[in-house]
Amino acid sequence: MHLRTALFTAALACAAPAASAQIHYNPQTHVFRIDSAGTTYAFGVNDMQELQQLYWGKALAASDNFPAARSNDGNASFDPATSTTPQEYAGWGAGLYVEPALKITFPDGNRDLVLHYVSHTIDGNTLTIRLKDIEREVFVSLRYTTDPQTGILGRSAVIENRTSDPLLIEQAESATWTLPRGTDYTLDYLTGRWAGEDQLQQEAIRPGQRVLESRRGSTGHQNSPWFAVERDHATDQDTGDVWFGTLAWSGSWRITVEQDQLRAIRITGGYNPFDFGYRLAPGQSLDTPVFYGGYTHDGIGGASRLLHRFEIASILPQKPTPKARPVLYNSWEATEFNVDEAGQEALAEKAASIGVERFVMDDGWFGQRKDDHAGLGDWYVNPQKFPHGLKPLIDKVHSLGMDFGLWVEPEMVNPDSDLYRKHPDWVLNFTGRPRTEGRNQLVLNLARQDVRDYVYGFLDKLVTENDIAFLKWDYNRNWSEPGWPAVSPEEQKQVYVQYIDNLYSILRELRAKHPGLEIESCSGGGGRVDLGILRYTDEVWTSDNTDPFDRLSIQDGFTYAFTPGVMMAWVTDSPAWRHPGITSVEYRFLSSMQGGLGVGANLNHWTPEDFATAKRLIAEYKQIRETVQHGSLYRLVSPRGSEDSVTESVSLDRSQAAVFAFLHTSQFGYPYPRIYLRGLDPKAEYRVHWISSEPEKPGPHSELTPMPDHASGAWFMSHGVDVNLRGDFQAAAFRLDRVAADE
Repeated sequence: MHLRTALFTAALACAAPAASAQIHYNPQTHVFRIDSAGTTYAFGVNDMQELQQLYWGKALAASDNFPAARSNDGNASFDPATSTTPQEYAGWGAGLYVEPALKITFPDGNRDLVLHYVSHTIDGNTLTIRLKDIEREVFVSLRYTTDPQTGILGRSAVIENRTSDPLLIEQAESATWTLPRGTDYTLDYLTGRWAGEDQLQQEAIRPGQRVLESRRGSTGHQNSPWFAVERDHATDQDTGDVWFGTLAWSGSWRITVEQDQLRAIRITGGYNPFDFGYRLAPGQSLDTPVFYGGYTHDGIGGASRLLHRFEIASILPQKPTPKARPVLYNSWEATEFNVDEAGQEALAEKAASIGVERFVMDDGWFGQRKDDHAGLGDWYVNPQKFPHGLKPLIDKVHSLGMDFGLWVEPEMVNPDSDLYRKHPDWVLNFTGRPRTEGRNQLVLNLARQDVRDYVYGFLDKLVTENDIAFLKWDYNRNWSEPGWPAVSPEEQKQVYVQYIDNLYSILRELRAKHPGLEIESCSGGGGRVDLGILRYTDEVWTSDNTDPFDRLSIQDGFTYAFTPGVMMAWVTDSPAWRHPGITSVEYRFLSSMQGGLGVGANLNHWTPEDFATAKRLIAEYKQIRETVQHGSLYRLVSPRGSEDSVTESVSLDRSQAAVFAFLHTSQFGYPYPRIYLRGLDPKAEYRVHWISSEPEKPGPHSELTPMPDHASGAWFMSHGVDVNLRGDFQAAAFRLDRVAADE
């Protein structure tokens, strides 16, 4: 078994007791049924020996039996049964016109592939189905693994060549999900760009295809490998049928959402077939990434909360109970490349004074790194900037009660570096063609074993020789000229898979040898965020755009696919470099306190009042961060197309809630909309504590109701609360703490 597969299976199998999920096979009808956490998923072997999906949705009664699967009769000669039958994993052959899951070219030119059921095994929460081509010794093992706590299924495939000749895989998907015929579906997905990531898009699903993808060698800013499909789209985020999924892969990927000629919905995802060609020698196999999918009757809000629970308990490196993200300070905006021992120590003292727990030195500490034109690839401490190495700075940081983190960009190299002068062949390139630079750098070909070993070696040495608790792992450009001249032409396209496998192996081995080490995935902000990289990294850099107002919509979109517990959000200076608006220190903090809180401002320019505000709010954040990072998120008012934004995070035991409200601009004297909370214990009593400066109380003739000091959960949810926000860039935040019965 491929190591990536073994880790995935072990993670889900250990997430919860197997007794709460059941996988059944009915030998009379040849139907497989998976029941877990309020969800039923069923498929069967039809009369054509194909795997045919039967049902995916709200849990059915145990006594409800599915009839045997029967292939469709087709729809005239132009639409044969092969295309109209909802297959679980279709090979391209036998008249298939919808998106295939697997396409192969054989040495004799044959490209017809028809996969039929052979056998299956059930092992705890994992079902494995074995398929085979009708003629040739090509086998596909489909894996279904269910999470008992959320009902989320993980699906992937292992493609095996047991013929006597090599074959070329031109398309390898992880799974196809199918929804019933209908015309009332809405597709939700995330788009963006650098400094404008995770913008939620919603559109009706219509005949044809909507393609979400990255061709960039990494996850990309432009699309997130996540989707949700709503039936009878509701304005209430917490009601309605929603099917959702996300692909765990950090390289080039594609998800195709297709409404076929009979109005059924098919969602197929896996490796991006663009420029893809994986040569599979006899006896070799190829694993696809895992494509996770889930269902809820609790709306798009319920879908995101299920994903958050799943990611926390089954994906993150510290699963099932990851530590809360510490409050960190990053020195980039204060010093950029001009780092030295004295300057960093001075910043560390200021950071410690406001309650920061982790000090991170950013770019500029290594090689001949004076700007972004040189030094990448030469990972030794710059002797002019740090004549005694990093130890004096690290010791200083520790003496101030903080741990130490460091910025690295291991996968890149500047042409102006000792490494590139010695090994110009180590980068992605096509022989004799120009080498396109981005940010004055090239991409090391991590698919090469020697490059992989070099990268692991210098990172291991760096962490072994220094007391480093955290690496900010950056990746500041996408691929170009993705050639691999060191291998044969027919093997070069394997770079798309081997590169990412080697990236994962470095992260995995580094963490195994240094179990206390934590890592952030950064790619010019959110350019590499997915459930593949999150198996090995504790947090992600959400966006290079740290403007607190822009961040409201970025963070809103991000949390549809990913838990707030990994979403780093920094407080930086105002006006921000991306936005001319002036915002208060408090507004900036409240925006960032909805995720993993960091500070990136130039503390050398802060006033005593700024330090006092920061110290107070960091202390407040530490009282709610477990709830914010690992609780249940409710988006009460979306910032999309609105002057307002309200989020509420509720602890899993419902003992605490944290509420953040933002106003962009008030107009015509209208009061701020009343806020109706969710997720509280209606019978419990809650006490109000203001996190922000308490807004001015409404006067006796105001249309607003004063906030009570305490009230029942039912009062906060049904009566609602008013906050007095007026003006531009205003914000308020409060927490609710459940009152003990004996108080």
